[in-house]
Amino acid sequence: MTARERILDTARRLTIEAGSVPSMDVVAVAAGVSKGGFTHHFRTRAALLAGLAEQSIDSMDAALDAAAATGDVVRTWLQISMAREESDLYRALLMSFSEGGTDTSDLLRRSGEASARWERLLAEELGDPVAGSVVRLLGDGLVMSALTGDTLPSLEAILGWLDTRRSPERIHERDRGQET
Repeated sequence: MTARERILDTARRLTIEAGSVPSMDVVAVAAGVSKGGFTHHFRTRAALLAGLAEQSIDSMDAALDAAAATGDVVRTWLQISMAREESDLYRALLMSFSEGGTDTSDLLRRSGEASARWERLLAEELGDPVAGSVVRLLGDGLVMSALTGDTLPSLEAILGWLDTRRSPERIHERDRGQET
């Protein structure tokens, strides 16, 4: 593991534990790197925040690419969307970005591109681009619900409900309804 990866992994762990992104000094000490070693990789707090967000995007890309190989993109997307650890990280990042003074335009662009990639993977698995959009938005809503502490249905209940929407009988009913 590189020093940069160790810093990001440490910052992620500390952020999730504390509910906020710790100072650069705290992360450097916990990661076992000098202040100079830290600033070699992350010159500013904004750079650390961007690194954490990029790490999350890369992690999601890897998880969904692996899930695509096994036909499990929908389950993986929803499972990650419901994960408490992820919502804790997102909450801390949102609070940090809202502190002001941070240009988030590049990160927002990269997040939008990632979201489009993930939605394409969902659509490919579901065989329907609208269904891919709906499931992506469902995952986004689950993240928001986890952020606000709402009670979530079980993953199996959500997947069961989705399966009833995709059953051949329902598809036939829907298509028949469109013909009239």
